[in-house]
Amino acid sequence: MIPVASAVPAHRHHALRTRARTALAALMIGSSVAMSALPIPALAKGPDSLAGLAEQVTDAVVNISASTTVEARPSARNTPQLPPGTPFEDLFEEFFNRRGGKGNERGDNDTPRQQRKSNSLGSGFIIDAAGIVVTNNHVIGDANDIQVILHDGTKLKAEIIGKDSKIDLAVLRVKPTADRPLKAVPFGDSDRMRPGDWVIAIGNPFGLGGSVSAGIVSARGRNIESGPYDNYIQTDAAINKGNSGGPLFNMDGEVIGINTAILSPTGGSVGIGFAVPSGTAKPVIDQLREFGEVRRGWLGVRIQNVDDATAEALGLKGGAKGALIAGVDEKGPAKAAGLEVGDVIVRFNGNLVKASGDLPRIVAATPVGKTVDVVVVRKGEETTKPVTLGRLEDSEKPQLANAKQPEPESAVRQALGLNLSGITDELRRRYSIKDSVKGVVVTRVDPNSTAADKRIQPGEVIVEVGQEAVATPADVTKRVDALRKEGRKSVLLLVASASGDVRFVAIGLE
Repeated sequence: MIPVASAVPAHRHHALRTRARTALAALMIGSSVAMSALPIPALAKGPDSLAGLAEQVTDAVVNISASTTVEARPSARNTPQLPPGTPFEDLFEEFFNRRGGKGNERGDNDTPRQQRKSNSLGSGFIIDAAGIVVTNNHVIGDANDIQVILHDGTKLKAEIIGKDSKIDLAVLRVKPTADRPLKAVPFGDSDRMRPGDWVIAIGNPFGLGGSVSAGIVSARGRNIESGPYDNYIQTDAAINKGNSGGPLFNMDGEVIGINTAILSPTGGSVGIGFAVPSGTAKPVIDQLREFGEVRRGWLGVRIQNVDDATAEALGLKGGAKGALIAGVDEKGPAKAAGLEVGDVIVRFNGNLVKASGDLPRIVAATPVGKTVDVVVVRKGEETTKPVTLGRLEDSEKPQLANAKQPEPESAVRQALGLNLSGITDELRRRYSIKDSVKGVVVTRVDPNSTAADKRIQPGEVIVEVGQEAVATPADVTKRVDALRKEGRKSVLLLVASASGDVRFVAIGLE
């Protein structure tokens, strides 16, 4: 909904203008001396015209038409129209499929099976005059017929060189004609873009090719939870459906972003659009061109963010920062390099890790097989570990490392708003705790405690307290008392689920 200013009745306009002029005159006379002593503020002003820039780059921006041919469902003439989800829907569909000749290419009465085309329109841009085009992966999807349409209307059939769903990029190849050479645009440095810098977007919104919109960079480093490596540029340049895959230019005519998503309750532009930064996109595009796939670095850890309470419990200097290791893959590079659960990664290959979300992007962009220095904070002290990266495979799932524990004793003690017990066979059965999980079982949680606020639940297992393994409730109490004497304001627990998944939880000691 568009907010509308309060209306003023027409008969009051003259009186309001008269009073406004009188008040303004009095204000100017009364403050003329003071005003003359103050500097005149500079007014924010955009470029006089963006026409020259648009003309410079428009020929390199293309429209993408992607068609997917799929087999149509049985027609409405032959199939009863059943409400979705009806218990008989599958029965009727099977019956009519058999009548329609399922398993062959012709239906009842030798009628050919119908096919339909699913079409999508998007944008793209040429990065190499030899015929290399970049767009979004979601623009082409599983299309079996892709056409690149140049600014002058020329249509060129395209083939897919490679695509990556995690960054949502695709690289296409077309064959330029001898009488129509292609124009390419270069990438710029997205890391140099600041909130407030001017940008223009060119694309094919709603099928209206060659549309130019202008705005500024609104923010950087946006995570919209669309993938594991979110790091979007936010812009208020108008981006609509069909702009996907198109370029976001700086004022030098360089591509500093690839328009990918919008945030909109209406489906149209509300001034919040997102573009993949060129710094993120270019390494992916280079790999797609070279290998036809993306080969990402793999560290072999499961991480979580560090909040203020966790930072205090870990003794981190400078407050919350870095990526806290909550699990180490037994066969991964991190394990071989000596990284441990509870380490906080603060620097990777010379790059600062300000938050946990930074680490996956940095690791993924690092070449497979490269040996890098990883700086971690362990028990309050920084240490550097050289790690040789492996290759990330989509099918790989990290396995969590669990420290060996001594045999527990059966007892119940009160600590941190928790009732605790050593692990017994009966408790393993009651909470379905895996044999590989060792530690102290939570049997009750005080609903008014911080532990309840942190969603600790009965059946979970405390593996470590203050980065020291515990095997009995007495170990927990002893460790908590020691931390209190050290003046700690919070305690860091390593908590495992019944299945063995672990997470760190910081609980205040005050």
